[in-house]
Amino acid sequence: MLKRVFVAPDPGRLRLRSALRAVLGIGLAVALCGLAGHSLVAVIFGGLAALLALFTVMDPTVRGQAVTTALFPAVGFPVLALAAVLHDYPQARDAAFLAVVGAGVYARRWGPRGHSLGVLGFMAFFASQFLHTVTGQLPELYEAMLLSLLASSAVRFGLWCYERRLPPPVGVPPLNLGTGLARPTTRQAVQAMAGGAFALAAGQVLSQDRWYWAVGATWWVFVNTASSGETLVRSFRRVLGTVIGIAVGLGVAVPLHGAPVATAALVAVCVFGIFYTAAVSYTWMMFAVTVMAGLLYGLLGVLDPGLLMLRVTETGVGALGAVLAVLLVLPVTTHATTDAWIERALRCVHACTAEAAARLAGSAAADPAPRIAELELLLGKVRVSIAPLLHPLSPLRARKARARQVVALLDDCAREVRGLAAVAADPEASHDDRLTAACRRVEAAVAALTAPEGTASERMVGQQRERVVAQPRERVAAAPRIPAAEPALAHLHGLERALAELAVPLRVPGRPPLIDA
Repeated sequence: MLKRVFVAPDPGRLRLRSALRAVLGIGLAVALCGLAGHSLVAVIFGGLAALLALFTVMDPTVRGQAVTTALFPAVGFPVLALAAVLHDYPQARDAAFLAVVGAGVYARRWGPRGHSLGVLGFMAFFASQFLHTVTGQLPELYEAMLLSLLASSAVRFGLWCYERRLPPPVGVPPLNLGTGLARPTTRQAVQAMAGGAFALAAGQVLSQDRWYWAVGATWWVFVNTASSGETLVRSFRRVLGTVIGIAVGLGVAVPLHGAPVATAALVAVCVFGIFYTAAVSYTWMMFAVTVMAGLLYGLLGVLDPGLLMLRVTETGVGALGAVLAVLLVLPVTTHATTDAWIERALRCVHACTAEAAARLAGSAAADPAPRIAELELLLGKVRVSIAPLLHPLSPLRARKARARQVVALLDDCAREVRGLAAVAADPEASHDDRLTAACRRVEAAVAALTAPEGTASERMVGQQRERVVAQPRERVAAAPRIPAAEPALAHLHGLERALAELAVPLRVPGRPPLIDA
């Protein structure tokens, strides 16, 4: 499992760059807070603010990232103040914390900026419990946050802004499956509050001082998930990463006894691990977070084996709260989410084909490249959504096989579309009536696969599959041979075949849904 982290593709070494930049930015932020004479509590909070600014701000443009970062104090300051004022009023504090949890998840409906500010709001309240913040500490914490944001921003937008040299990113709008309680972000906000309430109550039974770890576990399980299946898998991975991290913490963090230099060096290693593994393994990211938390407790002078074991228990309670919430409270089905992403991927396949066909027909304005990039992102969304069914612990073997078939055929579609786009970019490629006919068949196949079951369009899938399988190659005797068009025809035929074969796992009558949980 760890091997996968290091052999996972890292195009342009972006994960490595992000991890190294994070170590530099957070290190600079902590150093500035220390030079300013801030207390250890303020230094830790400043480092956390820098980490969040570098980790959660994911706007598609550098300008958007700068704006979101600049908005951090507008969210962080009032939430910190609220937590500090309610420090001595447990019932009001708990109610406010749950409200912050719900608002943080609901804010995801406004895209990357809403997500970033929602995470910051939650973490500001969480950190105030971790650091036992009172109102007298607020000015120092505010100053530490501002210094840390300036330091991390100087690194991200000045010293090491590698994004400016990258092509403009392609964005994929989030799914919009309805309004009100039908909207996934609204349902998940309610679920997060319900799961958080369970975790808060159970966590306080376990510990009156460290109960917030249970709420934190519930919260982070919900971040970046869109369905019940994703949340269940994430819960398992969070507990696993925490258990492994605790085991390492017992052997590393406890013996250090908070030694400043060695602890700082290991915290830097953990920061690197968080950023380097986040995109490929939630388990190992949580391992790095857990070890870092143990090291910080060592710096604060409160670390012991009993505290680490309590952390495991609180994490388990929080994960259980998330599981109960997604199963019992307004569940967002994996089936609905997966189908929606697959449908968008198929429509993108058609759009890519149309752009390539227009380019082959001589249109200088047609460009399939942006659509190809969008298709890659959509296929990533499909893989994430379908991952619960492919998990090693999934008992649904038949559906697991069908899910693998769907992913493989969608990958085939993407490969053929990329090949078609490469042919279209060749200036010698020319128009052929057979290309137009094949593109129309691709359009009909996509329309049939995305049509409601039982309609005439949906019934066309079986007929098309029989025709494509019976004719392994495009017949060209009836039309003049145009050599430049032959590669394009080959890619279009491969695309037709893959779309027709998708009817087996997606549209065969009488079979249960691919995922129904």
